[in-house]
Amino acid sequence: MSLARNDPAQYDQLADQWWVPAGGFAMLHWLAGSRAEHIPPAPSSDAVLVDLACGGGLMAPHVQRLGYRHVGVDLGAAGLALAHEHGVGAVRGSVLAVPLADGCADVVVCGEILEHVEDDVAVLAECARLLKPGGVLVVDAIADSWLAAPVAVGIAERIPGGPPPGIHDPALFVDRRRLLAAADRLGLDLRLVGLRPSVRDLVAWKRGRRDTVRMVSMPWSGILFAGYGRKR
Repeated sequence: MSLARNDPAQYDQLADQWWVPAGGFAMLHWLAGSRAEHIPPAPSSDAVLVDLACGGGLMAPHVQRLGYRHVGVDLGAAGLALAHEHGVGAVRGSVLAVPLADGCADVVVCGEILEHVEDDVAVLAECARLLKPGGVLVVDAIADSWLAAPVAVGIAERIPGGPPPGIHDPALFVDRRRLLAAADRLGLDLRLVGLRPSVRDLVAWKRGRRDTVRMVSMPWSGILFAGYGRKR
């Protein structure tokens, strides 16, 4: 059945792809590794990382290595079941109204979700609510720019490792200035950087010579970007 762009039902249809490194969610594996590089080791044995829109739980190996209790929040039952199998404390709920307590998280990861919702600032507000003072925030999303739709949709959906066709709606891509202004109002010190796959790694991955692809930061954040910050 053909679905509209950004229809969450696509994730249920692709549930068998979550843990296939070269499958439909290949780039999400690469992004999970990139996010982990910006998360400090757990400060205590009871430290909590909340993983918003956790999907099948691809952050699990990284969070386990860093020592956090990993709590994943998602609407998709199929993805949450897989996340639970990989050691994630699965919570079914919306990222717009997360069913967790204020200040419960030492780290919040908000990856590949801001460009899937009508109100990205509301999601950012939930991130701020969940974080303890001094807590770490890691986000990534697709920017609202003149080049993002042709590259992130027109090209990326047609190349190996790119997102599944129809998974993104350019109308929801993220206004970076609005996001940064909202972060400041919410007490979040946030900086944005651009991200892209390493071309050398991508070629080697395509030829079967690498299991994963490193994400490389760059100054321009006009297509895929990451945000790293802390709650004041």
